[in-house]
Amino acid sequence: MTKKSRKSPISARLVLIALVAGLIAGAVAVYVKNTFTGNGAGELATAGQCEMAVETAAKLKPLSKGEVAAFIPAEEPRPMQNLAFNSDAGETSLSAFKGKTVLMNLWATWCVPCREEMPALDELEAEMGSDGFEVVAVNIDTGSDEKPKKFLDEIGISSLAFYRDGTMGVFNTLKKDGLAFGLPSTLLIDENGCLLGSMNGPAEWASDDAKALVRASLAR
Repeated sequence: MTKKSRKSPISARLVLIALVAGLIAGAVAVYVKNTFTGNGAGELATAGQCEMAVETAAKLKPLSKGEVAAFIPAEEPRPMQNLAFNSDAGETSLSAFKGKTVLMNLWATWCVPCREEMPALDELEAEMGSDGFEVVAVNIDTGSDEKPKKFLDEIGISSLAFYRDGTMGVFNTLKKDGLAFGLPSTLLIDENGCLLGSMNGPAEWASDDAKALVRASLAR
């Protein structure tokens, strides 16, 4: 894929939408039980399974501002490693990323905010992607891979690996768990597969605010 220079950041209107979505998500989360159902069903975190994630999530609270003001740190981090989707190599899940902190983003070609934030996600991966961190952008269009791959090629995405879930199983699971209310939806997951926080709506992921959030999730 040919890399193209970015013309402009996420529009202020879309950032406002993201902030409102985050506030709504925070309010709804109070009423959502801490369960994990559907796609790749898993069990609740044991007392020590996500212990490190609790401390890390707390560090992220003061960094939920500016371009990532709608990010909601997890109050009770829980395991997410069984979320399943596909890579170019076939079936996979977040368990395959053990040892890596993951920014998992759900997107679709018909979602305008998703399309606008994709270059920023690509830039974040280009700058910060490593053995310890990856942006995992999972397309949830139905049908074949042709349309999303063509879109990514047309806008010059070159750093993001291609991940896909044509069944929308990941989105439906996160929706049931109160973590996804629309697209785009993003999760920050630590190297042990534990949820650090979530965000509904678009963000300028190549911004200093977003990078600071990611760096804090990596720091130990």
